[in-house]
Amino acid sequence: MVTVYGMSSSGNCYKVRLLLEQLRSPYHWIEVDTRSGETRSREFLARNANGRVPVLEFEPGQYLAESDAILFYLAEGTAFWPAGRRARAEVLQWLFFEQYSHEPYIAVARYICVMLPAGHERRQELPRLHERGAQALAVMEAHLRQRSCFVDEAYSIADIALYAYTHAAGEGGFDLAPYASIRAWIERVQSQPGFVPMPSVAAP
Repeated sequence: MVTVYGMSSSGNCYKVRLLLEQLRSPYHWIEVDTRSGETRSREFLARNANGRVPVLEFEPGQYLAESDAILFYLAEGTAFWPAGRRARAEVLQWLFFEQYSHEPYIAVARYICVMLPAGHERRQELPRLHERGAQALAVMEAHLRQRSCFVDEAYSIADIALYAYTHAAGEGGFDLAPYASIRAWIERVQSQPGFVPMPSVAAP
């Protein structure tokens, strides 16, 4: 049984939990509140020197960090990771898109809006985050107009990775009403076998 160190309300951690649930794979979850400073402790840094969650302990004392790398590790040999060379590359393409063009804006806006005080100075970042996040949503919307899933009409870790923060984009001030294809895709993800929702952000 693998162990996951994660914060339940984090989209990056939720990706891992969602895949494990949909794989029906047993796991042990250890809750880590990143706001507590625990991820900077010597004990945690021994698991991940970057001091972030999620971290997967796949064998005793053997750890893997970075959410999308963990998705790849867990999906290998399953229906969530396609067999074809081109399809695998396209899944990776969307995982890279999620981490570089999507998560830095949509997830960060959510963090500022739900985890920081209303008058926090970082709210000045929101106009830029909303502009860049909207660009990412537009790319997704255009891609999904003729597709049910992101790669080869088959639900994969590309969908899991992008769903995590997209479905919660409203918490960061994004309006998903103009994105009909994304909203339909969100419903399809939520109808997948083994789906579990992402917990709400807990009070600090």
